[in-house]
Amino acid sequence: MLAGKVAIVSGGSRGIGRAIVLELARRGADIAFNYISNHEKAESLCSDVALLGKKCKAYKVDITEYEDVKAMVDDVNREYGHIDIVVNNAGIIQDGALATMPVENWNKVINTNLNGTFNLSKAVIIPMMKKRSGTIINISSIAGIYGHARQTNYSAAKAGIIGFTKALAKEVAAYGIRVNAIAPGFIETDMTEELHEDLAKAIPAKRTGKAEEVAELAAFLCSDNSKYIIGDVIEISGGLVV
Repeated sequence: MLAGKVAIVSGGSRGIGRAIVLELARRGADIAFNYISNHEKAESLCSDVALLGKKCKAYKVDITEYEDVKAMVDDVNREYGHIDIVVNNAGIIQDGALATMPVENWNKVINTNLNGTFNLSKAVIIPMMKKRSGTIINISSIAGIYGHARQTNYSAAKAGIIGFTKALAKEVAAYGIRVNAIAPGFIETDMTEELHEDLAKAIPAKRTGKAEEVAELAAFLCSDNSKYIIGDVIEISGGLVV
């Protein structure tokens, strides 16, 4: 389905990002991803991708630093020859009530989640426009649609990603580039490991989601089966927001 494609996944070494890397590789894509600190996890993931018969390169790059992100994209273009897919997944949480939230915590979340999405998208958009094809998927959150108390920074960043997605989709659709967003609910990752059992029970599906389920949706949005989906935000929440 994705044979011959090259994908960059930000924050690819763990959680949803790792699941997306593996799913895209299973479907035939060669992979590049960035990580911030855990070299061991990054190398392990590259080994797993190699076992699937696909190329993989990990970059220790801070997604908030545009020039470093641009250098990564340029290297991927040299190594692989082209870039077809970008998944803006890198994200962090720094929860707390706004009244007591340190300014640093606001800035960290906005810089990583929202500015990181801008940085990688800006770095790839001209090459994609030149070849008149490409797919960009931005990982938002239901927090960006409905808001979560004690997550004003995270909700604002994820809402910003939705606005960014819709605006960019309109800019580049005529160039054959599709931009969409995924808004997960509560997904089992290390970011949600402290999720209270009562909250899981409140989800109509009676469980939290799995990273692999988000990855399958991302892979669908990367495929030609979704070629008329442009500028959309697809929720995957087990019915939490029905």
